[in-house]
Amino acid sequence: MELHQLRYFLAVARTKNFSRAAEQCHVAQPSLSQQIMKLEAELGERLFERTKREVALTPAGDLLTAHAERVLAEVDLACAGVRELRGLVRGRVALGVLPTVAPYFLPQRLRTFSAKFPAVEVVVHEDTTDRLAAAVLAKEIDLALVSPPVERKGLVTEEFFDEKLLVALPAAHPLAKKRRLTLDDLEQEAFILMKEGHCLAGQALQFCRLNGFAPRVSFRSAQIETVLAFVAKGWGVSVVPEMACRRPTPGVRFRALAGMTRSIGIIHREAWVLSHASRALAEFLREGTAGAVAKK
Repeated sequence: MELHQLRYFLAVARTKNFSRAAEQCHVAQPSLSQQIMKLEAELGERLFERTKREVALTPAGDLLTAHAERVLAEVDLACAGVRELRGLVRGRVALGVLPTVAPYFLPQRLRTFSAKFPAVEVVVHEDTTDRLAAAVLAKEIDLALVSPPVERKGLVTEEFFDEKLLVALPAAHPLAKKRRLTLDDLEQEAFILMKEGHCLAGQALQFCRLNGFAPRVSFRSAQIETVLAFVAKGWGVSVVPEMACRRPTPGVRFRALAGMTRSIGIIHREAWVLSHASRALAEFLREGTAGAVAKK
């Protein structure tokens, strides 16, 4: 069994087509088919059921898939480790991030990371926690910065820090005169929240319900900047993360809200070997939370 045979096998398993697999592997289709046949002969098992339209994995092929992925990941990691001995951490990392985190937490950190690891390309994907978790499991992204807990099997979660949630009020609102608020102060207010599916909206609703009332939601948006613009217009109040309050927002006042926090952490696939580039980024982000309330 040779490594290139495993790479060819996985390409066919992913594409369910020998011709497309050959294109991905940059080899002639007859050559790829021959290598798959050699692999089947060596194992003494058929790995694919072949039809006119596509191919499907046999039970033996399905079993081999997970092992082949891990073997090749280990090989890639070993190669990266050898390069790292020469100070060359390189590669591409697909990083998922919540839109209520990305513009506030990432820019300076990624700029510093890029200066330290110039051969690593970071591609940022912004989405909700549920969608990011699904993308990690589907191997579409490597890591994701989310707000735990994440109710998904097959994921590892490492919590970095807790962050305060604040109330955003119109500047002329009577409650803006108070330094600290409770949820009781907000029971009669109209709420402006992130759209359904965003964990920040879910957290705000949950806190209100635990306090004994269902908030009246007047507007929703997918962007926190839009939420704050609506608050500035006097259309309602909102609950926003502390990191979003560090930028001046004309017409909006931020006030502490007793007992409301969210966790920020990173997730990746369980039993999966992270590349050196992914591990370097995860470690860098972990160190970058030193100014926050670190999780013990």
